[in-house]
Amino acid sequence: MSQAKSHAADAGERTKKALILEVARELAKPRYTPAEIEQIRRKLIANLGAHGKTSVEYIVSVLQEAGMRVVMSTKSDTEGQYEEEFSDLLHFSTLDEAEMCLVRLDELLRKFVAEGESAAAERVREVARLGRRRAEMIARNHKVDATKRTEKEEIAQWFGIWLNTPDAFFDWLEIRKQSPEFQSRFPQLPEEEA
Repeated sequence: MSQAKSHAADAGERTKKALILEVARELAKPRYTPAEIEQIRRKLIANLGAHGKTSVEYIVSVLQEAGMRVVMSTKSDTEGQYEEEFSDLLHFSTLDEAEMCLVRLDELLRKFVAEGESAAAERVREVARLGRRRAEMIARNHKVDATKRTEKEEIAQWFGIWLNTPDAFFDWLEIRKQSPEFQSRFPQLPEEEA
């Protein structure tokens, strides 16, 4: 290859690399899964035409080189979709958010068990155990406001009970929320509709 052609190829690679990083920054994801990689790949083709055709491996290498987190499953793409379902599950700064988190975990667990996806079902339990540990850690942190620590203590208990008895959990939770002890600990919570 002549020096001029080599230089042009280098310029093309730099342009492609710059575009990959630009698109990734526009997406602004905490991590890039196969779905985001595919979006980037399509955007390259849209912007650069035939020259934009790029391998997934190259895009991944550019993102990783730039310090971006890439989660590429070595298993099927459906596993990658499951990973997407797990992301952002553990947001529970309030009791209501914790309940919604457990509802979603329960839905995922039931779905994966019904589909015979034992590895994915175990991943749901793993996420729930992580949620319980996070809540326990915050509950023990004396730098955190006492009210918030009390909530996290309650949330940790919820995760523990769900992990041990998922089938009975939501019935237990309804009874728990109506108990005088719960209502005296969390009086600021609005009454739920009857």
